[in-house]
Amino acid sequence: MNRIAIIDDSDINLTLFKHLVNKLEGCEPLLFSDSLQGLAWCIDNLPDLVIVDYMMPELDGLGFIQRFRAAPGREDIPVLMVTANDDKEIRYEALRCGATDFLTKPVDTVEFRARTSNMLALRASQRRMANRNEELAEEVRKATEEIRQREQELLFRMSRAAEFRDPETGAHIQRMAHYSALIAGRLGLGAATEELLLQAAPMHDVGKIGIPDYILLKPGKLTHEEFELMKNHASLGFELLQGSSSRILQTGAEIALTHHEKFDGSGYPAGLSGEAIPLFGRIVAVADVFDALTSERPYKRAWEMDRAVAFLREGCGTHFDPRCVEAFLAGWDDVDRARTFLDEEVPQLVICRHRCRGFPRIDITAGPCPCFRPHL
Repeated sequence: MNRIAIIDDSDINLTLFKHLVNKLEGCEPLLFSDSLQGLAWCIDNLPDLVIVDYMMPELDGLGFIQRFRAAPGREDIPVLMVTANDDKEIRYEALRCGATDFLTKPVDTVEFRARTSNMLALRASQRRMANRNEELAEEVRKATEEIRQREQELLFRMSRAAEFRDPETGAHIQRMAHYSALIAGRLGLGAATEELLLQAAPMHDVGKIGIPDYILLKPGKLTHEEFELMKNHASLGFELLQGSSSRILQTGAEIALTHHEKFDGSGYPAGLSGEAIPLFGRIVAVADVFDALTSERPYKRAWEMDRAVAFLREGCGTHFDPRCVEAFLAGWDDVDRARTFLDEEVPQLVICRHRCRGFPRIDITAGPCPCFRPHL
């Protein structure tokens, strides 16, 4: 049903226009004798056509059109201005204000039908175009999301490739990535940054692909020479990921290079200190060390949680950025729930669009989301 708003201070004219509109198929006339009331309705609602008289008290036709066009989403709705004045200057001014067409009093019924039909056809075309644009935008969104998911899966598998050659497991990269996102959230970095870390942090040790097995798989403590070779994985990961146009890979390269730097400058590979270490590297350092300490490995037993927390606190200002440690511990309930849920049985981590408190953007392919809330 096409809604036609008619604004005219003359009751006789309103009655006439109502009669003429009722003869049009699929049209509903909405009458306003007060131009301000008519304007308010046209701004709060979406008419398909506006017919407005030129000569009216308080707000004339020109002022009405100006205010109507200034309202959001009203730029293209057809407006017919009705006037008994054939002064060209008035018509020129009406066109500058946004009038689409004109009717001259006394209104000819044939002309009225023709002009209103043309305006309604224009409006119908606009709606079809808008609907098509929305359909195209949705198709683009779906295609983009599919590409993003494929990229995410590829990155996850790349991260797993390093883990398959290491005593650590795929669950480790899931947990530490989630811990990293939680720290970013507590630091107030925003949802987009949390999601970026969730995707990029798993690549922190991808450089281990280039470390010899006799070092990577050694069950005991590494010698000095072996440890020096092991440290190369940070630079190798950076070299593998750098130069990409993908922001995720760019972030992964930065994390791979800097997550073993220490706040006091005693880390590697560059010996950076304090805020010279990129923030993402400082965040992942906390998340990675905590999960490594609290996870069982063939060469060690898992630390108790209290002992691991004490290690983080003792390392504030030396190994770790104190802000990142405090942010991590401030969300302890979420950390504990994530650690419990993201165990060795969880097959894969995927992005979730549900902004669950404490678990802002994750879901699990098997089992419920760790927020334990239903997802509709």
